[in-house]
Amino acid sequence: MIQFFYENLPESVNTDYTAWLEDIILSEGKKLGEINYIFCDDEYLLKVNQDYLQHDYYTDIITFDYVKGKTISGEIFVSLQRILDNASTLSKEYEEELRRVLAHGILHLSGYKDKTEQEEQLMRSKEDHYLAKYPLNN
Repeated sequence: MIQFFYENLPESVNTDYTAWLEDIILSEGKKLGEINYIFCDDEYLLKVNQDYLQHDYYTDIITFDYVKGKTISGEIFVSLQRILDNASTLSKEYEEELRRVLAHGILHLSGYKDKTEQEEQLMRSKEDHYLAKYPLNN
């Protein structure tokens, strides 16, 4: 089950992505467990980053992995402020950047990393592949 929650924000996000996100999970050979997306602002996610990861910087996503075997479960915190800023900086549509981050969290839970340049290239390639399966004009 995929659920969407809000911290320090009004419920204002298009959450029609459940079937697409489930398709990513199945395409990666995994099974859906419980995934909670928590949409928040920069300050909320900064506090999560500081308290749980001892990182003192803003980020667009933090994924907590509760995967057991092939069953994907986790909590995915997403800063909508960061996504908006990143979309502007990268000259991308907000909705496209949001979908990229949503897929990014699922890919982390599927076992993909992005610490090295090679890992990051593979992650971007996977994100692009799944973004193409759900074009913006859907």
